[in-house]
Amino acid sequence: MDIQQDYNQQCLQRLIWAMNQLGIDVDAKKLVSISELIVQTMTGPWRYFHTPDHIFEVGGSEDAIEVLAALFHDVVYVQVDQSVNFNLTYYLVPFIRQVGEHLWIREAVDIPEDPTFEMVRIIFDMSPGKMLLPLEGQNEFLSALVAAKVLQPFLSQELLAQIVACIEATIPFRTPTQTGLNNSDILYQRLQAIVDKFNLKLTDGELIETVKRSIRMANRDVRSFADPSAARFLDNTWNLIPETNHHLNNPSAYTIGQYRTALQKMEGFMNFLKPEVVFHQFRGYPEDSIYEQLVSRAKRNIAVGRLYLGSKLFTIAFLEALSLRFGRVIPVSTLMGEMPSENFVTVSLIDFLPEIENDYHPEDELESTVLILLEKGRTQHSYYDIKNSPLTTYMVKQMGFAEMQNQRNRAQKFFQQEISSEEFLAGCDPHIKKTVTEGIVKLFDTRKVALLGG
Repeated sequence: MDIQQDYNQQCLQRLIWAMNQLGIDVDAKKLVSISELIVQTMTGPWRYFHTPDHIFEVGGSEDAIEVLAALFHDVVYVQVDQSVNFNLTYYLVPFIRQVGEHLWIREAVDIPEDPTFEMVRIIFDMSPGKMLLPLEGQNEFLSALVAAKVLQPFLSQELLAQIVACIEATIPFRTPTQTGLNNSDILYQRLQAIVDKFNLKLTDGELIETVKRSIRMANRDVRSFADPSAARFLDNTWNLIPETNHHLNNPSAYTIGQYRTALQKMEGFMNFLKPEVVFHQFRGYPEDSIYEQLVSRAKRNIAVGRLYLGSKLFTIAFLEALSLRFGRVIPVSTLMGEMPSENFVTVSLIDFLPEIENDYHPEDELESTVLILLEKGRTQHSYYDIKNSPLTTYMVKQMGFAEMQNQRNRAQKFFQQEISSEEFLAGCDPHIKKTVTEGIVKLFDTRKVALLGG
């Protein structure tokens, strides 16, 4: 059985289980079609993190509504897939139109009368004629609309509302309103509104339980932020990076500038993100001790991510500045060496760097953790990157994290062309400049010898 068939089978089993739990009798062929629809979208060429494995994990195995919501919650991810999967457009085109590169909700006069769409629209607080934006729930809204329309023939409006609410809760990293309401409070209010508007048979207690259910699922969606292992947290980060940086798909060809841009975007996100908005809580659920532990672990992992990415960003900036001495579009492999593989023996830049003479001691636990991650590596190799960072490790041990951060800040001026590449290099550690430059020359020499058949 190939991986696609295996995913189809796993998805089908979850659909069957959820329908049985809800007491819904659905023809098996219908569920097979739904399973294939979901898996096809979740196994697109750019899906590295948002895969079937992710939706199975997010859904858990105890609540049928959570399972169903999770199966659909990422079927639309425009930035990753670069479009909406064609098979999903059947459910979206009556309500959504594309103008240029943007998706819009159709004007009210152009939308067919459809209580299910109207319910989804209200839960997401979307209005006719609105342009959908990636950071304001575009993907979650469209995924929820697909879920509601696909499941509409089998499920009641009450069940659909609860599934849609779970998907709405997965819109990440939202800050409370000026009046102190968080996204869960607001979701509860919107559910109250649709109960009144559509005369749904849901009690207030069931609405509260729906919001708590949505919190369970949404918190699982971002659970890696609370992973006790910073290495596993960074594994997930490294799986996210290529989803929106498709040039990394060819490890031997992506350029220094492309890799730097990918790191820069992720570092910018980490610096923007507040640990307090990662996880959700509603009316004491989850209880304070659990919620505070989630926030505390998120704070630690985000701090690790910031220092780790900032250190690697200076390293690649340094290489980028050096590369501009002989070209504008230079692959990382040109200066660093090819990615190691089972069938190809590689020589890398790190092979030509001298041993560090400094006996460097990290200043605190954070620095110690990041140094270990740089030196020993994350838990997994990525297809586009090795799991450890030997050149960044070399630089940290020579310069220390404080100077690495200082140089990372100088690198920003280089990126923004406020200083030239040579001005940037002039302010870098002379020993680093000398040893890395000489190492690159020696790497080139080995290629020259190999090319001449020596």
